[in-house]
Amino acid sequence: MTGLTSELDMRALRTSHVIQGEFRVSDDPGIVLTTILGSCVATCLCDPVAGVGGMNHFLLPEGEVKQEVGFRYGLLAMELLINGLLKRGAQKSRLEAKLFGGAMMNGGLGRIGESNAAFARRFLADEGIPCRAESLGGTMARRVRYVPTSGLAQQMLLSDHVEPALPKRAQSAADDDVTLF
Repeated sequence: MTGLTSELDMRALRTSHVIQGEFRVSDDPGIVLTTILGSCVATCLCDPVAGVGGMNHFLLPEGEVKQEVGFRYGLLAMELLINGLLKRGAQKSRLEAKLFGGAMMNGGLGRIGESNAAFARRFLADEGIPCRAESLGGTMARRVRYVPTSGLAQQMLLSDHVEPALPKRAQSAADDDVTLF
């Protein structure tokens, strides 16, 4: 289980919640960032050499940025997260990403989740930031825990009913980068 943080290890860390339209950056190894996502997307970025990382939580891929609501859009959320990391000593060339969310929670929201996921993937590709793992799409909400200093992540799929199925692993380039709990 090399490189894997167990659920007990993550529970021992102090929790910092990232809500809709927010981002957090930390170089504190005692912090775990957490969020709950539906159609929103959370981008988790880490510079493992500098030991700094962060998470954003955006609601929509793009739109008119107004001061009071600007953080809800993907482009500004990504720029703020990257700039926050650079201020803490990260180098853009070493950033690694993990993406979560983008579910279709109900038909009334259209394809917002799909659009959010496509935006996040496109942004990372355009910026040359490798995505090491992702869990995007589907119809279930997710609870994500992310250790920003190491880049380790866990997710739990949330539903309002219990199904007797085994959890599915997130798609990952490195199989031990994301754990489901």
